[in-house]
Amino acid sequence: MSTPTSTPHQPGEPHLPAEYRAALQSIRSAHARPELVVTEIPAPAQLAPFSVALAADVRPARHGDDSDLGTGRFILLYDPDEPEAWGGPFRVVCFAQAPLETDIGLDPFLADVTWSWLVDALDARHASYTAASGTATKIISTGFGELASQGDGAQIELRASWSPLETDLAAHVEGWGELLCMLAGLPPTGEGVSLLNTRRSPRG
Repeated sequence: MSTPTSTPHQPGEPHLPAEYRAALQSIRSAHARPELVVTEIPAPAQLAPFSVALAADVRPARHGDDSDLGTGRFILLYDPDEPEAWGGPFRVVCFAQAPLETDIGLDPFLADVTWSWLVDALDARHASYTAASGTATKIISTGFGELASQGDGAQIELRASWSPLETDLAAHVEGWGELLCMLAGLPPTGEGVSLLNTRRSPRG
């Protein structure tokens, strides 16, 4: 995993708050699944005084493009003033999305299963958090006119946020990566997690 840093407007690392610095170090120590390409991207500067962002794509991905199999973002926000809505100084905001076979996209339980995958991935790694929230969105599309050759397609996207109760964020990053791989149809690394038959061919 590439080494995340603070947002450009922030001072050098020795001057960062100690607990935020510890969180950065734990993100650096996170172990990404080998199917993932994880890189640092510019973090949003307006959401919190300190932030760091990661992007992940499921291999293979075209250079410079999001993966045809799955893509996601992970953002850690830090505000020492502990916003009331967060319930602490840290907040994780993430999303993960992947294309699906149309019949899988029509599954009425898909959104519930997707959310349970995230919760299970975090719990399996003993990530400590509170105030979790999110939305799972299913998109069913049909091409017309010059896009008719694309036929029908489907996509699942999960947007989620939660407040870590610890400065060790490795488990949180790894849980997000696990979710992304599962959405892409890859088997889970842990036991006791069911897997939908989500194998698909990219549209195009």
